[in-house]
Amino acid sequence: MAGVRIAIVGAGHFGRFHAQKVAASPEAELVGVLDQSAERAGMIAAEVGAPVLPSLDAAIVAADAVIIATPTGAHHGVAAAALDAGLHVMVEKPITATLAEADDLIARAARAGRVLQVGHLERFSAARGAITRHISRPLALECVRVAPFRPRGTDVSVVLDLMIHDIDLVLMLASASPVEIAATGAVVMSETIDVALARLTFADGRAANLSASRIAPATTRTLRLAGADGTLEADLVGRTLRHFAVADGSVAEESWIDADSLSAQLAGFVSAIRGEAPVVVDGTAGRAALAVAREIEARIEAAGVAARAAGLL
Repeated sequence: MAGVRIAIVGAGHFGRFHAQKVAASPEAELVGVLDQSAERAGMIAAEVGAPVLPSLDAAIVAADAVIIATPTGAHHGVAAAALDAGLHVMVEKPITATLAEADDLIARAARAGRVLQVGHLERFSAARGAITRHISRPLALECVRVAPFRPRGTDVSVVLDLMIHDIDLVLMLASASPVEIAATGAVVMSETIDVALARLTFADGRAANLSASRIAPATTRTLRLAGADGTLEADLVGRTLRHFAVADGSVAEESWIDADSLSAQLAGFVSAIRGEAPVVVDGTAGRAALAVAREIEARIEAAGVAARAAGLL
């Protein structure tokens, strides 16, 4: 079977990785790379042995599908054009800048009968598989995701840059949307929120605490879950976990070799295009994560306004 012809739109940090994975996949054909910077597009295209695409129209003509790794503000325009032209779309997280844009893309994909997949990479990680094997229904969750400051990604807040990974995981594990959201945070080194703390509460009383920062001295990614069948602590950087089982009181430790999540995500995209499997993270899931992220940002901004009004900031 011929490989799915895929164009990469956006040749930045993640666009480069996407181009490498498509070029290496036996199930896909990389038809070219497009970026606002011709120099950047040329560098990545030469690296993977693919042509530079001169325009979005050229990418649409050459491809069956596009992977969009542009800045968030451009997601909607590129994805809408591709879907309207009959292409399948995978767009990096967050799905779009606004909920209205997300709704529009979901509707366009439905009308066109095309795949719309969102790049929530943790769904394809070995860590997710290791965690869900032990805790079937988490009652309480705690996620910490912090990293040193890097200028890349600061066009959006740390909520949309880092925390949204854990928001998507929590929504998947909880199989529900929160009924209450509390949050606080701060702008420290960029023009958007750099530190965020949030608490999500669900209708049945379950809750999740999330912490994200991009001004930490070192990278830390941890996940703690408690359920009726036990508790689990996972270090996603060290790739280890400890699980306490309620049934017999045993404590098990395990580690895993990190899977190639990007290749797994690409394989899922191709399978969905071919009708061999459902979309793992569809537009509706991407919109749900965006809705929670935007509410967290709104709560942080409201708290900041209140603090300034009280003379605390």
